[in-house]
Amino acid sequence: MRNSVIFFCVVLLLSCQPSKNTPAVVGVPDHPAWIMQGNIYEVNVRQYTPEGTFNAFAKHLDRLKAMGVQTLWFMPINPISIKDRKGSLGSYYAVSNYTTVNPEFGTLNDWNQLVKAAHEKGMKVIIDWVPNHTGADHPWLEKHPDFYAKDKNGNPAVMMDWTDTRLLNYSNPVLEDSMIASMEYWIRTSSIDGFRCDVAWNVPGSFWSKCISQLKQINKDIFMLAEGDKPYLHTSGFDATYPWEMFHTLEKIANAERPAYAIDSLINKFDTAYTATAIEMYFTSNHDENSWNKADYCSFPGAVHAPFAVLTQTLAHSVPLIYGGQEEPVLRAIKFFDKDTMWFEKFERASFYKTLLDLRSRNAALSADASFRKIDVGNRDALYAFVREKNGKKVLVILNLSNNDQTFSVKDESLHGHALNVFNLKKEEISTTPTVLAKWGFWVYEY
Repeated sequence: MRNSVIFFCVVLLLSCQPSKNTPAVVGVPDHPAWIMQGNIYEVNVRQYTPEGTFNAFAKHLDRLKAMGVQTLWFMPINPISIKDRKGSLGSYYAVSNYTTVNPEFGTLNDWNQLVKAAHEKGMKVIIDWVPNHTGADHPWLEKHPDFYAKDKNGNPAVMMDWTDTRLLNYSNPVLEDSMIASMEYWIRTSSIDGFRCDVAWNVPGSFWSKCISQLKQINKDIFMLAEGDKPYLHTSGFDATYPWEMFHTLEKIANAERPAYAIDSLINKFDTAYTATAIEMYFTSNHDENSWNKADYCSFPGAVHAPFAVLTQTLAHSVPLIYGGQEEPVLRAIKFFDKDTMWFEKFERASFYKTLLDLRSRNAALSADASFRKIDVGNRDALYAFVREKNGKKVLVILNLSNNDQTFSVKDESLHGHALNVFNLKKEEISTTPTVLAKWGFWVYEY
């Protein structure tokens, strides 16, 4: 009860403060410079260590920094509702209070110390935010029942089969102000660098425009990531969205259900459906795809993973994601509602990811706004190759997205000559000479 009283006092205080500037319509965002050659690493605090705490995770910061991780995305750090809870610990996404931390993870001071430590290492921190719904015993259900959508019986509505949550009603302006105040609280209290917004696609663009405008008045360089792929999310102010169609197409290519050139239509669709400066977050796994759909250990199994990971790290209009544990790799579906510790011992992919993350951070050709040009190198059903360029820098990527060895040659004379193979650190000649690329093979060259 005490936390609830504090929460509503904070909401009242923050929502009633006069703004120094009239919130502007966000429109197409001016992305923070730090994300353009950055990357994202998703942290599942509950499962990351045996303790499942902020303090225990903090011991991994140096390792992650050395691997090249820039931005830490923490799954929701808020407490979880008890009513209608699923499993023994419940879903992170059934939030019971927006302005406190889950006591299972530690204290607010523990969290602030973790953010401070990350910042001191030059890393950024974003938190997962759940604006579409609350948990089933959030205080708003009693104090502000009009904040919620209603079902046919007049009860707070449940979306899909998320029976541990209750759906919020964004036709209520007081709800909007309360939600924005809660988000402002974390920027002011913890100096976080942005938000990953859960189910952003089911929240109106008018809210996001208002919300993001106000958040950027506190920190103009915050990064906003939307779980969703609707074009309105970009024009409402989000820096990046999810590429769901791209991800599922990559799965089909990996399973030989689609040819490699199927990627072309998605690049073209991006260019026509989104604003010119839009960014998507590419990945081979995340908490949803791992827990429910067996990514990446089944969707991109064994050697299949590498070329698709290279693709997600180097493709146009993108910022890449690594789901915590992929560097080990953790080859199982992590439980969602119960304790299921990931174990870090071998770090078999850490060097592979470090090569890609370091390349992106040092070479402007992999910036989210660098140019993209596909090139013909041979069998278009199996091979996918492209060039990224910016500020006189150039990166050539050649991928074999098939289970058979493929012969290729680079016909584009502008690419001929010697270039650095970033994985073996040798200068190699690029020419029309036919060359064999092994099944699921990949070459990345830096000019």
